[in-house]
Amino acid sequence: MGYRVAVAGATGAVGQEILNILEELRFPADEVIALASERSVGKEVSYGDDKRLKVKDLATFDFEGVDLGLFSPGAAISAVQAPRAAAAGCIVIDNTSQFRMDPDVPLVVPEVNPEALEGFRAKNIIANPNCSTIQMVMALKPLHDIARIRRVVVSTYQSVSGAGQEAMDELFEQTKSIYMNAKREPSVFTKQIAFNCIPRIDSFMEDGSTKEEWKMMVETKKILDPEIEVAATCVRVPVFVGHALALNVEFEEALDPEDARAALHEFSGILVVDRPEDDEYVTQIDCVGDHATFVSRIRQDTTVPHGLQLWVVADNLRKGAALNTVQIAQALIEEGYI
Repeated sequence: MGYRVAVAGATGAVGQEILNILEELRFPADEVIALASERSVGKEVSYGDDKRLKVKDLATFDFEGVDLGLFSPGAAISAVQAPRAAAAGCIVIDNTSQFRMDPDVPLVVPEVNPEALEGFRAKNIIANPNCSTIQMVMALKPLHDIARIRRVVVSTYQSVSGAGQEAMDELFEQTKSIYMNAKREPSVFTKQIAFNCIPRIDSFMEDGSTKEEWKMMVETKKILDPEIEVAATCVRVPVFVGHALALNVEFEEALDPEDARAALHEFSGILVVDRPEDDEYVTQIDCVGDHATFVSRIRQDTTVPHGLQLWVVADNLRKGAALNTVQIAQALIEEGYI
């Protein structure tokens, strides 16, 4: 059986990646519809190597008879259009931040909490977590299952693609201008991103944290365990694609690095690459285009009674966004929801 699938935000970086992954994974779609804003109507987007789809207007599109809506048009647009699609009977998988903390909307990473899918009928919407949260809970889940996690301290090294195509263009143009000795002022970021790191992603909150840091805390609690404490510092770095996380994880009981390595190795979606003596560890460049979440540099944290340190890397446009969205759709089919 084939499905009618609408991709909202099809002209954006994540939307284009969703289309790529639908084709790569041979998703059983009889029809794929590309949706975006009115100004993009009539443009063509790629679907696989040899197919082109003409973009339709998301605001006026009739979702009647559409089985799945894979949304990534921005939170403000999803707030209006996702409930409209859901009311027409379309199951919406939303990649924006709009519905993540709604108690009636499941927040799902299929390898980590597939049981949460059971609640999607309340609003006919499923939320895709934040990109950094996804790769963090992927690494934490197999460890939490064998030695309960108390606390996580995480520092992120997040690529500019997490802020969209204009952010990627800004990094490129600023880098080029520096070599040409022609300074280019930032417009997407608050400070120069070329050859620099910016300890701010999203807006600042009253307690001094950024919204991105707050997301990592509250989303981890919703997905994995409300008892886990999370302290995050999120940093934008001059990398085009790929997010990296440095994790310090404190457990309630001792966990040997070798046991952790074995548990991670057995977990679906994780690839352990951890021979630092031979310079075998994964960097952001290494992960681009891959579906896996990579874990390297697994070692003891001697500053707490039961602690480990990890380095976690993933393609933020894939597992951090588009791939997880399509995997949720696959899980709905496999579990018989559609």
